Amino acid sequence: MPFFSARSGEIYFQQRGARANPPALLIHGVGCQLVEWPDALIDSLVDAGYRAIVFDHRDVGLSHEVDADVPSIEELLSAFSDPLSIQPPYTLEDMANDVIDLLDHLGQSGAHIIGCSMGGMIAQWCAIEHPERVFTLTSLMATTSNPSLPRPSDNVIGAMATSLHVGNGNDAVASSIHAANTNAGPYYPSSEYGIARFIEGAHVRAHRPSGSARQMAAILTAPDRSDLLTELSMPVLAVHGEEDPLIDPSASKDIINCVRNGHLEIIPKLGHDLSEPVIPELVGMIVNHMASIEVLR
Repeated sequence: MPFFSARSGEIYFQQRGARANPPALLIHGVGCQLVEWPDALIDSLVDAGYRAIVFDHRDVGLSHEVDADVPSIEELLSAFSDPLSIQPPYTLEDMANDVIDLLDHLGQSGAHIIGCSMGGMIAQWCAIEHPERVFTLTSLMATTSNPSLPRPSDNVIGAMATSLHVGNGNDAVASSIHAANTNAGPYYPSSEYGIARFIEGAHVRAHRPSGSARQMAAILTAPDRSDLLTELSMPVLAVHGEEDPLIDPSASKDIINCVRNGHLEIIPKLGHDLSEPVIPELVGMIVNHMASIEVLR
């Protein structure tokens, strides 16, 4: 199986598309495994002439588990209001190093980086710390971690935090699906159109809620990156759902206000999800963005 040794440990990854094609490296959200990317999204990128690279983050899926304490629900809920109340075992910046290690393993000078939710925050760190490795940056429903941005409702926070602490079995699946449906908003139920369709299979593959909780701690304690983003010069696309209840669309507007070469797209009716009905539109935005620069194959 395709593992490689990152500085943090063994990371599992997959590639689709011709090896000669420009690489598009996708970074998923908190607790998400590579099997939770919609095939329609990956296949469309491949059909457009790109090589799609996906991987399991440290602490989830088939990648290595971090030996560290697990933040409790109470600690995570407290950190939503007071990020200094907990100490994460690793940071989003550490997770960005896993991405760079993957590029090194593949012998790639760089890639088009596409990050979703937490993955968008990690992608920002890749661009901040290693701008020469990021051809273009696509941030999907992510944030700068600016503390002045709107926070989600208590209902959304509660559903998210609870889903990270339910054990195994049917209760865990039901809790994760409930959180996904809550995040998806009113128009595209996740269990019908979005990531919730993949949750049961992902739980069978490798359900590790402790890793998801540690990743959430990394998100909640992340510093504001607004000032650092002003140094970026590569093309940046920020895409957000108009109905996102978890990360307010103003967060993507904040990203674009920070960077030098940015473009914002707001998708009507979309919540915090990769809903099937908007995949063609979303892929069109991403492909047009990546095609804005010439990359040697």
